[in-house]
Amino acid sequence: MYTLDDTSIGVQTPEGIGIVLYPAGLLVRSCAYAIDTGIQGVLVILLTLTAGLLGQVLGLWGFMILLFGINWFYHVLFELFSKGQSPGKRILGLRVVQSDGSPIGPGASFLRNLLRFADTFMFLYLIALLLITLSPGFRRLGDWAGDTLVVYTASSRSPEQNLAGWETSVIPAVTPSRVMTHEEKQTILMFARRYPLLSPARADEIAHVYAESLREKTAVPGLSDSEYLLAVARKLRGENR
Repeated sequence: MYTLDDTSIGVQTPEGIGIVLYPAGLLVRSCAYAIDTGIQGVLVILLTLTAGLLGQVLGLWGFMILLFGINWFYHVLFELFSKGQSPGKRILGLRVVQSDGSPIGPGASFLRNLLRFADTFMFLYLIALLLITLSPGFRRLGDWAGDTLVVYTASSRSPEQNLAGWETSVIPAVTPSRVMTHEEKQTILMFARRYPLLSPARADEIAHVYAESLREKTAVPGLSDSEYLLAVARKLRGENR
């Protein structure tokens, strides 16, 4: 990971692909956190209002565990099952990723959120404020421990090519023209995962070599090199559309 300028960071993936990430600063992260805190507050209020009913169904300890889960695992669950985006981050176009641009893993998510208590010690937020303001990539203590970044999802993408755009698009599943090695399959799947972080021109540039060798006998009209690799990735993932 290396700093390109004050607002962007260049990283190189294990496959040798260079991508640019745009870390989110203090203000937008604070707004996302405020939204998430508000949602958590609403959930806690709803739990409190239904405490009697839930207490009868789950018991006192079950109710307390549910309350604990909202406070401590709200961010973890969204980061792992919603592509690194809590509701607040999704609203403001942010997501949490590993420092190399790959999706966040369970260990990193748990660690970065466990240390949220240290970042917001006594609810003063001074540690988080100082670290986000002064550190490269605007990383708080939890981000350093989990080796994560909070980045913009759409800074390098056109509106129609957002995070999940290719997964919900009409790109078909395509069988490559030759047998692929395990390494080639993994490379293409990794390309598909990192595609949302690449500009269209950069994605086509990276995809050209593989696409050229794979589409010799199975050319699909209307697909760019990057779209062709995404079509192959669909097939590798077992999709048939």
